[in-house]
Amino acid sequence: MRLPFPLADEPDTVEREVGRKLFAGEVDFLKGVVAMDGLPPDDRIEVCFAGRSNVGKSSLINAVTGRKALARASNTPGRTQEINYFTLGDDRYVVDLPGYGYANAPVKIVEKWQSLLKHYLSGRASLRRAFVLIDSRHGIKPVDEEIMTLLDKSAVTFQVVLTKADKIKPAQHDTLLQQVREKLSKHPAAYPELVLTSSEKGEGIPTLRSIIASIT
Repeated sequence: MRLPFPLADEPDTVEREVGRKLFAGEVDFLKGVVAMDGLPPDDRIEVCFAGRSNVGKSSLINAVTGRKALARASNTPGRTQEINYFTLGDDRYVVDLPGYGYANAPVKIVEKWQSLLKHYLSGRASLRRAFVLIDSRHGIKPVDEEIMTLLDKSAVTFQVVLTKADKIKPAQHDTLLQQVREKLSKHPAAYPELVLTSSEKGEGIPTLRSIIASIT
């Protein structure tokens, strides 16, 4: 019996090469957006990365794109309040959303960010998939479920990417996956495959590249 939300299959040779070639091409920072009127035209396929602070989002984006400092991590959670756009080849955007779930940012900044996030997710026609990053050491937390519920309401397909898989023991994987699957069963917008990654070890990076390359 196939488990709900299985781990995504490893890409075959062809899929792996398509993903590699996509990210071996041009990947450039385009702009940081602080308001909806600053968004670039929605004339490209768009995927975004979302995750709570310190989930390893910048490291994962850098690993996927093969660039050491494309996405920059802030030492202060919640410091980056921009939606950062990167061009991927001639017809795609990779979008880095600010980390959520931080406790130290001023209330007004949090409210502004939440408003921008809601408008972005509900009004971006070219957004094909959101990758929601979950720290393998902690599983899905209530703040993650808030974002997932927002994605449900916005009818935006999201796929969970588990980060820092190398930081837990193999014996802990089953407990992690059971918790994640149970939580995702309540979210209709959840894509029915998980991706297990380690930016440090390169685990899951070819899989994620091939997934992005296959999205049309």
